[in-house]
Amino acid sequence: MKKLILGATALAASLAMTGAFAQKSAADGIAEYRALLADGNPAELYEAKGEDLWKKKRGPKNASLEQCDLGQGPGVVKGAFVSLPRYFADTKRVQDLESRLVTCMETLQGLNGAEIAKTPFGKGEMANVTALATWIAAESRGMKFNLSQSYAEEQVMYEVGKRLFFMRGGSHDFSCASCHGEDGKRIRLQDLPNLTKNPGNGIGFAAWPAYRVSNGQMWSMQLRLNDCYRQQRFPYPLFGSDATIALGTYMGVNAKGAESIAPAIKR
Repeated sequence: MKKLILGATALAASLAMTGAFAQKSAADGIAEYRALLADGNPAELYEAKGEDLWKKKRGPKNASLEQCDLGQGPGVVKGAFVSLPRYFADTKRVQDLESRLVTCMETLQGLNGAEIAKTPFGKGEMANVTALATWIAAESRGMKFNLSQSYAEEQVMYEVGKRLFFMRGGSHDFSCASCHGEDGKRIRLQDLPNLTKNPGNGIGFAAWPAYRVSNGQMWSMQLRLNDCYRQQRFPYPLFGSDATIALGTYMGVNAKGAESIAPAIKR
């Protein structure tokens, strides 16, 4: 009987070790897969398109976006991505990169911002917004996030984003925190970063825009958040809504000190 118990204990320990090894191997395998693809990340094509769009004269005003102020001064791109969302005095709003780009497309080029906001992701001018965001993000790759909390509006957005992150709802009673509120969670073979702190936010918020290998699409942060709401069984938020920008502010502030790896490559 004693030998039987010892044998069962040894078998259980062996199975536990095997399971842990399998999980580690899966995570390592995904990391290696991403590393292999990184050298030829299709996001580079979107970067090239975004840079061309930034410099190209377009719209009713036949103007480029080279005087667009992303928070670092008119025309300054480097460092803008790692400081957004932030408050802008001209719109009296906290804006993320994508909503700010739409503002510039409207004011500088004369395009219809409301129509752009209603355009589906990947279509028309919305596809151009994603390409622009991809290039601008790439210009800050390796720089550290440091979002401002100097304005009252920015502080309010952080607090609203925090409440939204932990708010449960929908038919499945999910919140953002259900998947991204603590360490050690995973879905299928995918590790789920803890977005309430670093280093989790250094590979979460700091990685988008990203190229999705599974569907061959470039995903912006706005689209990523939309899909999170879909998985929570919430209605889609409007593009550039206060809800998405508040969540971006919360995650971005939590990412302070993390190096941007965007545009990244994802499953």
